[in-house]
Amino acid sequence: MKLATLDNGMPDGALVVVSADGSHYLPATAVAGTLQAAIESWATAEPALRALADRLAAGEGDGTDSASFAAPLPRAWQWLDGSAFRSHGELMETLFGTEPPPPGRPLMYQGLSHEFLSATADVPLPREEDGIDFEGEFGIITDFVPMGVTPDEAMAHIKLLVQINDWSLRAIAPIEMKTGFGWVQAKPACSFAPFAVTPDVLGDAWREGRVHLPLSVDWNGKRFGDALGGVMEFGFHELVAHAASTRSLCAGTIIGSGTVSNSNFREIGSSCIAERRGIEMLDEGKPSTQFMRFGDTVRMESRLPDGSVLFGAIDQKVVKG
Repeated sequence: MKLATLDNGMPDGALVVVSADGSHYLPATAVAGTLQAAIESWATAEPALRALADRLAAGEGDGTDSASFAAPLPRAWQWLDGSAFRSHGELMETLFGTEPPPPGRPLMYQGLSHEFLSATADVPLPREEDGIDFEGEFGIITDFVPMGVTPDEAMAHIKLLVQINDWSLRAIAPIEMKTGFGWVQAKPACSFAPFAVTPDVLGDAWREGRVHLPLSVDWNGKRFGDALGGVMEFGFHELVAHAASTRSLCAGTIIGSGTVSNSNFREIGSSCIAERRGIEMLDEGKPSTQFMRFGDTVRMESRLPDGSVLFGAIDQKVVKG
């Protein structure tokens, strides 16, 4: 089942159910006005939403070509981003001169969650010299997660999967890292692909708490990477358990995978510019690829093995804010 949020001028938009091919939708406000409301009452909302999905499969619904979609959750109570791809971590340690994390412990920070950008919104940022970078990720949305869940128990709390562009300002990041506290200035609002999907939509591509699909990234119309999501060092269920170790997680908590990355990055490409610069440091002794400029575009999309639409595409332009 695919869910989305129509931009109706309200902060949380209006919930809709989208057809499997992404071409049609039906309003879901009679079930739950917003996705946040649906996830808070998932046990009762899900069957009614799936009934709408069945109607879409039978040919009902309005076309999505003229619809204006917000992020699935235009704002959320909690956004936690991991860094679960070890090859990415190793390159970032090279680029920034940081130490590796303690073994067996995932990296995670709590980021800005009062605003998420739609898949096609321009991205306003203040300065090119801040080191504007995209970061392609997969993510999950949970229902209420009690404190102390095990990874196995956490699997049942993963209700929706999403695709994310976690924007970063790389010139600011190392300054904030040295404070020992989390990022603030280095992490502006993230962008989301339009559709949030239930795990069953992925079929065999969802296993071991991981999305076993490539994330294709194009920068200014040129392919930049096709990294595979299945090689996470920690699966999403383990990230959920880590986050809920000493506290419960509210319904609607979003957790990101961190930049999708593979150890054969020289062949398969990257999901962020900083990783490419880390490779250049290893191979050439210094980085040569520059960060984004105003007017640059980035496109990200992951599709199912048969090529069909999954989350939809993120396709955005960076502009001066």
